Amino acid sequence: MIFKAVGDRRPYSDQVLQGIPWTAIPPRTVRLDQLTTTRAQLDLNTLLSEDSTFYGDLFAHVVAWRGELYLEDGLHRALRSALHGRSVIHVRILELGDDGTPLAPDGTVIR
Repeated sequence: MIFKAVGDRRPYSDQVLQGIPWTAIPPRTVRLDQLTTTRAQLDLNTLLSEDSTFYGDLFAHVVAWRGELYLEDGLHRALRSALHGRSVIHVRILELGDDGTPLAPDGTVIR
């Protein structure tokens, strides 16, 4: 199995992610088998595209909430890594408090 689980929606509020400064979160690596997806479907054209990250962040976006890691953005990148035999991916991880409040890497609340 590539991912820990395949989900088809976010278990946290969509509004939590609005305005998050993802580029301020330092990237790190995680194992693919620790991630739960928030999308069950993908676009094969995007998966096979060589420049799919040209206009976006090079790192996948992951939300850590209630002890789980959710792959928020980067499903195609993660699958490409798996197809190339890699078991880890570089991601930016946004921590959410139990109440869904976004937390900065230092633990302060992001407003």
